[in-house]
Amino acid sequence: MLRISENKRTFEKDGKPFFYLADTCWSAFTNISDEEWTYYLKRRKQQGFNTIQINILPQWDASETPYHYYPLPTEDKKTFAFTTWNQAYFTRARAMCEQAKQQGFELALVVLWCNYIPDTWANRMNDANTMPYDFIDSYIDIVHDTFSDLHPMYIISGDSDFPSEQCISYYHKAFTLLKEKAKDCLFSMHIKGRFSKIPACFIDLMDFYMYQSGHNALPENKGMPYQLAQIFYHEYPIKPIFNSEPCYEQMGSSGGLYGRWSQYDVRKAAWQSILSGACAGITYGAAGIYSWHKTGAKFGTGTGEGFATPKPWNEAIQFPGAWDYGFISHILHSLKINELIPCELLTKQNEEIRCEKTTDEACFLIYLPSNIALRINLDLQDKEVYILDMKHKNITIPEVCIEKGQSVIEMHPFDEDALIIIQG
Repeated sequence: MLRISENKRTFEKDGKPFFYLADTCWSAFTNISDEEWTYYLKRRKQQGFNTIQINILPQWDASETPYHYYPLPTEDKKTFAFTTWNQAYFTRARAMCEQAKQQGFELALVVLWCNYIPDTWANRMNDANTMPYDFIDSYIDIVHDTFSDLHPMYIISGDSDFPSEQCISYYHKAFTLLKEKAKDCLFSMHIKGRFSKIPACFIDLMDFYMYQSGHNALPENKGMPYQLAQIFYHEYPIKPIFNSEPCYEQMGSSGGLYGRWSQYDVRKAAWQSILSGACAGITYGAAGIYSWHKTGAKFGTGTGEGFATPKPWNEAIQFPGAWDYGFISHILHSLKINELIPCELLTKQNEEIRCEKTTDEACFLIYLPSNIALRINLDLQDKEVYILDMKHKNITIPEVCIEKGQSVIEMHPFDEDALIIIQG
């Protein structure tokens, strides 16, 4: 089973380091056929993923689906009657989870996305499916009975802010009820994008932190991957940290802003997160996968963050950024890196360039989003230095000049981002 490592910063599984590498498939239980699920699991396993993030209840901004997989009675496929649970829905969801576990995946299951909770930003936009407070008890019962013996990570909230005592009371009730039942499971909360405030009553209940740098392309938000990592690393009690929702590949910018996130953008967000204190893992997302969009289906109902229509899932699953995320895990595993510690190596500060070191200082990693010569406060005389091209996965040995205890790493020959690896 998955556990928190002794260092309190990372995970372990069966006594070995476990780098949380998740794919976002929020709409799995409602939108995916059995055949598609089998193909999806095979492809993501090939790419190196070990965890899948799924919303237990229907995703409010999922794409239109031809199927009738619903947990509660509904006449319009959008609005639910909170009367009796549909056992067949949970039986099928359970079977999908069993299949994923058989393929070696861990499960990160969101219990209550924010649209189901009163007063949240999403519920204010559409409150049609606000769950009655007294209905939480039966919901937690069926969640526990369906999934807990599979030892998922339970993510109590989804995309949530915490604007009121009523909202907090809902989440606190669900959290405490499920944590009391599922004693062997790990717990966290998936909070609102570009958000870092978690009510104090949840901190001791959480086993790890999930933040999301999100999909907003405004200039003031470009530093969210590393800025949020630093906040959780320095200002909260020590627990594993990872970015659970960086920008999704080929997702349109939130708020209807023009543009889509590229392979380079999502790769940059990942490395900037990991090398800023969020070294426990990273989550990938692809537009067309999280909502499981099918050719000709409707997308967008006037709710949500105003994203552009995605490509169909069978195209989105081929996006190259997924391979980049698998490569991240491969690099860290090859270097035998578990915990990383933020450090300041640059003689001239540049927040876009992120640096971390292993606890024994045997390895330093520097992520360089754009090509530039670097002067660092480290004597590289007896160290091995090489640079890995993040775009084409080529390797070069750079020219290094040493001056009075400092070192200058000359410009590399690659045309996009690169990872500088220093060992010895």
